[in-house]
Amino acid sequence: MKRWLLLVLIVFVLVVVIGGVYAVHVYNIIQGFKAQGQPKSTVSTVKVASQDWHDSLAAIGSLRAERGANLSSEVLGVVDEIHFKSGDTVKRGDLLVHLRDGDELGQLHVLQANAELAKTTLKRDREQLEAKAIAQATVDSDEANLKSDLAQIEQQQAIINKKNIHAPFDGELGIRQVDLGQFINPGDKIVTLQTLDPIFVDFNLPQQALAEIAAGQSVKATADTYPDLAFDGEISVIEPIVDTGTRNVQVRATLKNPDHKLLPGMFANVSIELGQTQKYLTLPQTAVTFNPYGETVYVVATADALKGEQDAQAKADAASKGQSKAAKPDDKKEADKAASAAAADQPPQDGKQLVAKQVFVTVGPTRGDQVAILKGLHEGDEVVTSGQLKLKNGAAVVINNSVIPTDNPNPKPVDE
Repeated sequence: MKRWLLLVLIVFVLVVVIGGVYAVHVYNIIQGFKAQGQPKSTVSTVKVASQDWHDSLAAIGSLRAERGANLSSEVLGVVDEIHFKSGDTVKRGDLLVHLRDGDELGQLHVLQANAELAKTTLKRDREQLEAKAIAQATVDSDEANLKSDLAQIEQQQAIINKKNIHAPFDGELGIRQVDLGQFINPGDKIVTLQTLDPIFVDFNLPQQALAEIAAGQSVKATADTYPDLAFDGEISVIEPIVDTGTRNVQVRATLKNPDHKLLPGMFANVSIELGQTQKYLTLPQTAVTFNPYGETVYVVATADALKGEQDAQAKADAASKGQSKAAKPDDKKEADKAASAAAADQPPQDGKQLVAKQVFVTVGPTRGDQVAILKGLHEGDEVVTSGQLKLKNGAAVVINNSVIPTDNPNPKPVDE
């Protein structure tokens, strides 16, 4: 019996010793974490600043020539003469291409001879009619024959005229699509002719924008081909019908294009300025967290500053609660207790340590990478622009602005 008691005692002592060693180990680990202090999250930040802001509507449009056409022949034929070079600038009425017309001219001469004979016959028959030698019906037939011959001459002359292709308006020619001796059919493309200054840009806007736009309103357009150039123009016409499928309205603006840099078929970014210039506090859009219950940002401040704000807010809340319950003499004590309780919820840390504070904001319009802040922030506040996902109120942070999000009101794509 004594042997069993001794064995139990030995086992008990071993358990106590092992438990004590493990407890000391856990205690040392806890103390090590405490020595390291509160974990810090690395974030990038930006100072809130006010900027001039001009409200605008943005759209993507397609460029179209004021006048443009692919020139072709109305009749078939063989190219006999070419009077232009690719890329020439031409005036209205300039001869571009002449098709071989020898057969048509021969036919015209035959018709002209028939008309001359018809005139002679009519003249002779009128003289005979005066002498009562023939009937009136013969003269009437002669007159009809002459009119028919003259009409055929006009028809044949029109066919010959179509053998000459002229420029229908002033413009710039494209690449020639035909060669000497080539047989072409009606509708075959000969060359394109485009009027490039001014040039149209067609784009769509939602129906809500109809109240803010009007014919004659100034617009600016840019193209990725010339990222540093802006082309001025104005709205020339607004389509008087809204597309029932998209609820968009088509708008056409006329742009100045004296250097012919803009070409039909290109796309352009169109901006329509609205109203007067205003000043807004701005942030990169990445700084704002958009949620169903409101938009938030994280403001960076020292732990002391954050604690002071929390104490003041706790006292204000407690005082408000006390007033709603018919204020008592010890309301101030209750407010102080509430402030102390709120402070106790925060982990102890260095008063100069930077911490994050979540703030609800009211956002306004956006432009490029920027968003306007209407309420919730003040100029000079330091706001987190990246790294928000790992933050919460009171979290310690370290600022690293070696890489920061873009904050450009007019961003442009970068070729990779």
